[in-house]
Amino acid sequence: MFSRVVEWFLFALLGSIRCLPLVTVARLGRLLGGLACRLDRRHRRVAEDNIAKAFPELRPKEIQSLALENFRRIGEAYGCAIRTPGMDSKELLARIEFVGLDDLLQSGAERLVVATGHFGGFDLLAHVQGHWPDWHLATTYRAQRFTPLNTALQRLRDLTGVQFIERHNAVQAVSELFNKNKSILALFSDQHGGGKGLWLPFLGRDCSCSPAPAVIALRYKALLTMAICYRTDLARWRIEVGPVISTHDEHGQERSLEDITFEIHRQYDIAVRRDPANWFWVHRRWKPPTANQRSHDQAPGPTS
Repeated sequence: MFSRVVEWFLFALLGSIRCLPLVTVARLGRLLGGLACRLDRRHRRVAEDNIAKAFPELRPKEIQSLALENFRRIGEAYGCAIRTPGMDSKELLARIEFVGLDDLLQSGAERLVVATGHFGGFDLLAHVQGHWPDWHLATTYRAQRFTPLNTALQRLRDLTGVQFIERHNAVQAVSELFNKNKSILALFSDQHGGGKGLWLPFLGRDCSCSPAPAVIALRYKALLTMAICYRTDLARWRIEVGPVISTHDEHGQERSLEDITFEIHRQYDIAVRRDPANWFWVHRRWKPPTANQRSHDQAPGPTS
């Protein structure tokens, strides 16, 4: 009974937010994000520590200012992620500039793996479906342990027209996706790669990096590319698609997972440095290596 009551409350809360204009929701999200920065000491310290180590040239006040803006942008992103599903496509796409889509369409690829990350309004990538109505677009997600919250979020996801694949059931679902023509799988691979991740540099420090985009692109012979969302103004975004990441060398041989994953994270590095407040600094991205990763800590870097 408690779960059902909480579920009704969440539906009512999300529904009330979805009745507001998008710009109002964005402003409200920034306000709540700024408040969270002041109240959530633990995540604020994580963000400030990450920023300080990635940008050692910044002074303490600059680090604090950047962290505050980052919290505000995260609040805006989450607010807009609630409001945008189900919006009129013309109204929404008027606020999103897509760059690089035409070039990718002309590539002739029928299977695409898109490596993306927690940049800007990262959930907005789902709205590429409005540009590619004939394509099957899917992405993976991690289910929330709290069932009412997971149910509420799933109802929002269903409004996008994108297939959301729970990570624990991903193998079969991804295989079925790529059995269809014109299939796109978007993978968020900028966070900690876990114990099985590759130990590679990112923003000047070695860390665990997920090889999932490389693994899946090679397995299904898919074109591998990038997509980064930049916030350009209040409730306005620019999604840049590209560059294409080569999965084979000039002789037609498969590149190593290390080389491909290194190149993906090099592009993430460029995107973060281009607009530091645009990335998700509040998670523990640089965790200590596992025993297996520690054994490779001193190994030579990628050849590319």
